[in-house]
Amino acid sequence: MVLTGERVVLSVPTEADVDRIAELCVDPAITEWTTVPSPYTHDDAVGFVTGFVADGWASGRIRTWGIRVGDDLVGMVGLHAIEDGGAEIGYWLAPEARGRGLMSEAVSLALDHAFAQGPAGLGLQRVVWHAFAGNIASASVARRAGFRFEGVSRLGAVHRGVRRDDWQAGLLATDPRTAGEGWPPETLG
Repeated sequence: MVLTGERVVLSVPTEADVDRIAELCVDPAITEWTTVPSPYTHDDAVGFVTGFVADGWASGRIRTWGIRVGDDLVGMVGLHAIEDGGAEIGYWLAPEARGRGLMSEAVSLALDHAFAQGPAGLGLQRVVWHAFAGNIASASVARRAGFRFEGVSRLGAVHRGVRRDDWQAGLLATDPRTAGEGWPPETLG
């Protein structure tokens, strides 16, 4: 399944992407704000592509896309825990691709797919976003996508054996896809 935007193309990561994924997943921001293994190895990238991604698509519970600009893989976006009309969205981006609006475009494409009815999409009713408290870049993308801030789960997430506060926002299929209001100041940077 390929999703095409103006500047990015979302396509399923393949074994040809393993080296690039391994290269990107050692970035300090990716290890700080995501749950990728740390240190991240070539074998982790192989397992991600041949296991997590492939199994997710086969089960229908996870859809993961590589974000591409031209021939370059610059990040990942995915819908996880797809069931009962809902899913969770997650994403990360290469350092050189940040600050250009590419992730906002990729997230918009993934959300279009999530909410579309019929063969073009999943027909979901709700998508949730989570981030460790302090991940202002991720919050900015979610806010621009139209997510509504729903709260903080105090010490609600575990990251590398340490409990951290967890921000949460939600987007319904019926919500306008314009920048959400009501986000607290600590999420704005």
